[in-house]
Amino acid sequence: MSLDGKGRLAVPMRHRDALAALSSNQLTLTQHPVGCLLVFPRPAWEGFRAQLLGLPMEADGWRRFFLGSAVDVEVDSAARVLVPPELRAAAGLDKDVLLLGMGHRLELWDAARYAAHQVQVTAGPMPDAIKSFVF
Repeated sequence: MSLDGKGRLAVPMRHRDALAALSSNQLTLTQHPVGCLLVFPRPAWEGFRAQLLGLPMEADGWRRFFLGSAVDVEVDSAARVLVPPELRAAAGLDKDVLLLGMGHRLELWDAARYAAHQVQVTAGPMPDAIKSFVF
């Protein structure tokens, strides 16, 4: 999938109905520390935001990271989302992108950055929490 020349992302069909039902097409985008963007349906964002606001003062830097870069957006009538330029720059989003479902949120990645991230993740050891999964 790709961003158009104005920085808009066409929401894939598999996510459209869920986003409409969960959030009336109201989303919040913010940075993720690994270099992608977090895409929250608005109710999930409100829960995440409440957790951040409940953290002690020592977490102010991270609270600032997530809340300070958060932007509310809406899926338009053509099923597109405008990704603001400052967030596109922060995540290195140019043209080729991936939208990954991650449970209560989505992640928006630059395709090349995601490929490099996957190489890095799979080169390291598998966390103990995952080793016990049955595949």
